This record gives sequence, structure tokens and C-alpha cells, in this order.
Amino acid sequence: MRISVASGKGGTGKTTVSVNMARLYDSDIILADCDVEEPNAHLFLNTDGHSEESISIPVPRVDEARCNSCGECGRICEYSAIVTFGTTPLVFPEMCHGCGGCTLVCPTEAITETNRPIGVIETSKQNNITLISGKLLVGVAMAPPLIRAVKNRLPKTVSAILDAPPGTSCPVMAAIRDSDIVLLVTEPTPFGLHDLMLAVDMVRELQVPCGVIVNRMGSGDDRVHRFCAGENIPILLEIPDDRRIAEAYSRGILMVEALPEYRTLFQSLILKIKKFEKTGRF
Repeated sequence: MRISVASGKGGTGKTTVSVNMARLYDSDIILADCDVEEPNAHLFLNTDGHSEESISIPVPRVDEARCNSCGECGRICEYSAIVTFGTTPLVFPEMCHGCGGCTLVCPTEAITETNRPIGVIETSKQNNITLISGKLLVGVAMAPPLIRAVKNRLPKTVSAILDAPPGTSCPVMAAIRDSDIVLLVTEPTPFGLHDLMLAVDMVRELQVPCGVIVNRMGSGDDRVHRFCAGENIPILLEIPDDRRIAEAYSRGILMVEALPEYRTLFQSLILKIKKFEKTGRF
């Protein structure tokens, strides 16, 4: 079971939901921090046994002596990472997606590939939680290749919670694609509804089932609830607008540990997810 936690914008409480749900899971669980530009799940877990793996993508390297300046490499590249104007091709590594197409179409085999580091994957453990975090290197513009590398390290035999990046752009789609369910975290405000609508459109485009979690319940109005009712989207959890939650969060303490009365909320969420896993319905 792969459970992605996403939102239409940042700051709604994705990580709060992810780490607290992982803490109360009653079996082995993998928490994958796919917000590789700013991973923060580790701040709430006192993990040990850290290991680190460098991640690279292949980018083209041109042998000028063998190149005949035919331009085939530039024509196949959808991202203009390699271009030619009747001369030896120019390579822009920052724009390369590592697809390898240019090496395949080069008639003189003048293009080979070299590895370009894009980030690291850190793995650590605390009790039943295995934390796998991606961390993008400073200056690297593309997050999806590193997110895919994180997902490739998730065993199929263990359930996983994926803390996705915020928004509805390519990194988010790379994280939630192929998930069994997406939990969309939002707030009961006009901005929260606007971004939730964008997130719902994205999830439906990917044809992944979704449910909604309303954070800071009581701080706004009922427009999110009316939208979900009209779109037949289940609201799986409501987290109250409690200052004590923010205070615990600011100290890096899990809500379910600082405020035990909220444990039942996340336990009920886990039960709903397990019911969905078995029946396909909430």
C-alpha cells in the first residue's frame, strides 16, 4: 500500500499528517520524504543507523573528433539540453532529463554519457519506521529524477507513506504517480479551497483515488466541506485549530506524543485507509 500525502500549496500540514500517521502505524512502515527540495520529516524522528547514497543522472558528452554536426541529437531532445547550429553540439547539463535519446540517434556514435550528481538519498530507522529522504543538491533545478530514485528504493512488501512536495507541478506528479491513494491536506479557507481544487484536478488526471484532510478546522468556513460533498470526495480527518499543535511542531515534537488525545484521530485515519485497501471504499 502506497499512501501519498499531498496538497495544493505549502504549509497546510502534509508533513504533520505524514509523520504522525507513521508513528501510529501498527506494523513496519516506510516514510519516504519526497519533498526533496526541502525535506523535513527527519526533524520529527530521532532515527539512527544513517546511510547515504549519491544519486546521478546520465548527461551527454560529445566527442568533437567523431561528430559530423548532423543535428539529429538536437532534433530529438524535447528540452533543448543539446543543440547544434551546424557546428559541434552545445550541451546544457542543467536542462538534461537523462533520457539517453541523443546517444541512440547519433549516427557516428560521437555522444557518450557521463554521470551528473543531482542529490543524495538518506536512509535511517526508528522502531518500526524506516525513513528514506531525498535531498536535492544546491543549484540542481529538476527534482523529479531524484524523487523517482527515492520511490525506486521502496520495497513492494512494506507499506509506504510518501510525503510529496507542495503544489501541483511536475515534482508532485512524480511523487504521487502509481500511489494507491492520495491524501490531500487543505485548510477551510478561500485559499485552501482554491488550491484543493487544483490538487483534485491533478489527482483525477492521474486516476488515483483521493480523500481530504482538513487541517486547522475551525479557523475558516465550510466551503471546503461543501466542495467535497459536491464532488463526492470523502473527508477522512479533521484536525482542530489548536495552538498547542503548532507549539509542539515548532519544537519538533509529534502531535500524537505531545497531545495524546489526538492519537485517536490518526488511528481512525489509519483504519479508514486499511478498509480502503481491502474493499476499495471508505
